[in-house]
Amino acid sequence: MSERKYTKDHEWVLIEGDVATVGISEHAQEQLGDIVFIELPNAGAEFAQGAQAATVESVKAASEIYAPISGSVVEVNEALVDEPALANSDALGKGWFFKVKIGKPDELGELMDEAAYQKLVDSLD
Repeated sequence: MSERKYTKDHEWVLIEGDVATVGISEHAQEQLGDIVFIELPNAGAEFAQGAQAATVESVKAASEIYAPISGSVVEVNEALVDEPALANSDALGKGWFFKVKIGKPDELGELMDEAAYQKLVDSLD
């Protein structure tokens, strides 16, 4: 069974076994506007929770993407290199950024479920 969690920094994590897929939320891509470039981490890179893991550049601004959980990158979404706009058009699907082998499963408990994240987004409007 897979479960999607969110961070206060608007990243999402889809947990499938001991691997988590990471991307940015619909709210984040809306705030950024048209995404023109994404710098992804290298496969094998290791991150602590909260460390800068990627960079997104849009027509409006550049923004850091932080590792929602500790772990090592097992795969990156190469499609984003040629088509960064996937992060706009399919933020929760084909626009994923990277996959991480979960290093500290207990950190998942610090993330928000969809309802809690929606409350956060609503409070920002």
